[in-house]
Amino acid sequence: MAHNDIRPLDGIRVLELGNYIAAPTAGRMLADFGAEVIKVERPVTGDELRNWRLYSGDTSMLYRTINRNKKSVVIDLKTDRGRDVVLDLIRHCDVLLENFRPGTLEKWGLSPEVLDEANPNLVITRISAFGQTGPMSQRPGFAAVAEAFGGLRELVGDPDRPPVRTGVSIGDSIAGIYAAFGTVMALFQRERFQRERTTVPLEQRIIDVALNESILAVMESLIPDYLAYGVQRERVGGRMEGIAPSNAYQCHDGNSIIVAGNGDAIYQRYMNTIGRPDLAADPGLQTNAGRWQRREELDAAIGQWSSQLGRDEALKILDEAGVPSGPIYTAADICDDAQYEARNMIQHFDVDTGDTEPKSVGFTGIVPVIGGKSLPIRTVGPDLGQHTHEVLSNLLHLTDDQIGALA
Repeated sequence: MAHNDIRPLDGIRVLELGNYIAAPTAGRMLADFGAEVIKVERPVTGDELRNWRLYSGDTSMLYRTINRNKKSVVIDLKTDRGRDVVLDLIRHCDVLLENFRPGTLEKWGLSPEVLDEANPNLVITRISAFGQTGPMSQRPGFAAVAEAFGGLRELVGDPDRPPVRTGVSIGDSIAGIYAAFGTVMALFQRERFQRERTTVPLEQRIIDVALNESILAVMESLIPDYLAYGVQRERVGGRMEGIAPSNAYQCHDGNSIIVAGNGDAIYQRYMNTIGRPDLAADPGLQTNAGRWQRREELDAAIGQWSSQLGRDEALKILDEAGVPSGPIYTAADICDDAQYEARNMIQHFDVDTGDTEPKSVGFTGIVPVIGGKSLPIRTVGPDLGQHTHEVLSNLLHLTDDQIGALA
């Protein structure tokens, strides 16, 4: 089988009613692996993401990235006719993805019960700030709020400053990944039930993903550490709580490196490599707990060493000593990296960027890898309504006049 033909989700059709990042990330993952994802967008403006970080042209690279491999169909969900068309599409789909505020689909007459009536095998994946149930379910919320509720924000930044956020909408992306996993899980269950000639009950086909819970789910032992030991984890800057020495260090040329020298045996090699055999032999520094207590002293010694070397030289020395380390990459570094290139992780497309001619732009490849390198991206995020005619005429057999009336 050719690498281009590896698409595990071929034959699955998804209707995406989501916007922004969370549900569209789930849709992107399903589309990346072969699902036909039909993205429904509102007339005129489409998904708000089209204008996020829009430096020129009319569609942002963020939209082109999150909505790659999808089809864009313009339908006004607030009209009766739009609702009817969506219900007709549902009859031809395996999955519905949405990330509206809870109650919105119901208000539009598209509740799970109505959707189930139209298609009793439909998987309904819902992403919201706090989930579909519970006292906070009706509250709106973006990733920033969810990251705070989930415990992540409290741990990001330096201890003597207010918490900061990571440089991406990590809460939305993590929720999207959980939603994609939940969707595939439900499809797998559906297939198993079909082999037994039964139907999965509706409540088991509703995948309910909350942004705050998605963050909490990746917070490792935050809760059991608190309940077992009374430990309240705190911000520790570039470090990881309880692990030393592991941090970022600046080099002579202004670049920074990350070094994870916290394993007991690695620590010995690390200290000898930076010319500090005294720290390697110190009885109080033979365990991680002892090193964590003296983390400031260790970081000062390592920083003194790294500040006298360029990034590449420092990394070469550490690599030869078997100390895990790496450069802190910028976008430019990633574009030039041989490892990413070998695994097809930057893929180029001619894209309208607002200039007179399309420009060749690299997009991040598909993860996880199957067959040794990233599967090829088929298309970048579509223009608004690019596939309206194709989808509505092919699937619903609507005439040109009927499609025109919808717009």
